[in-house]
Amino acid sequence: MNDTSTRTPTATTDAGWHVDDRCTNCDVSRQLAPGLIDEVDGRSAVVRQPLDAAEERLLHAAAFACHTRSVRPPAGHRLDRDLDPYPLPFDATVSLCGHNAPMTAAANSYLVRRPSGGQIMVDTPRWSEALAARFEALGPVSDVLLTHQDHAAHGRAYADRFGARLWIHEGDLAAAPDADQVLRGTEAVEITDGVVAHPLPGHTRGSVVYVADDRYCFSGDSFYWSRTTGDIEVVENVTWYSIEELAASLARTADALRFEWLLPGHGDRKHLPAAEARRRMRALVTRTATLRPRPVDFTATRW
Repeated sequence: MNDTSTRTPTATTDAGWHVDDRCTNCDVSRQLAPGLIDEVDGRSAVVRQPLDAAEERLLHAAAFACHTRSVRPPAGHRLDRDLDPYPLPFDATVSLCGHNAPMTAAANSYLVRRPSGGQIMVDTPRWSEALAARFEALGPVSDVLLTHQDHAAHGRAYADRFGARLWIHEGDLAAAPDADQVLRGTEAVEITDGVVAHPLPGHTRGSVVYVADDRYCFSGDSFYWSRTTGDIEVVENVTWYSIEELAASLARTADALRFEWLLPGHGDRKHLPAAEARRRMRALVTRTATLRPRPVDFTATRW
């Protein structure tokens, strides 16, 4: 991975908060505890111990999201369950589920409140009855939306628990053959009031971007916010299907994507003015058109 800071951080020892050697360098903990967790020698590390209760809460947020449970408190201490912040609201509409799953390669997932008082889930956290009950306590969940095959592992379990419809695109149907609703082709489809599915083949054959209320863009692994470049990027080094197809999909779709919040499965999130998001997406179309196939290389991701 590329170092995202301008300094050379130093990992702390196991005497305090630390990241154990199961870390896969997925970036989730760095998103949630910036300044406390950074990248060191190709993995996350605690680079500074918390100074107050607010920073302790940040480290707990990172710990309860980490898919390998690698963010650990000081020796002799246990994580405080009362400091589990999930679902963690970004605003009155969208919350981060946390509790990322090993079977989805640590993908972020989201709850989206609807005007009816119900919710939809975009991708899924690790499966847990206790988590499902916690999410459902905020309102019934009508739909579980899968962005692509890599994030499908727990879709059926959550959909069945909620009595919800499970959605996936036909291109990735093999990952969820018992889906209740199958998106087809490349035309945008409104799947429930204010929520539109935009098929975007490229990262996988059946990748989909979901946009809610022309404000929230759930981009799966099709594109994300890179702290390294300070821009919206595609993961050109981890494109399973076709970078050329992704370029064509973006060219076809970008102008129809109206959003202010970019909320990916992997990579960082970003809140932007709508006009700036539109400008950056158009620039992304131009850049992606110049890309050519390359070998898969997880270490080249520009977090």
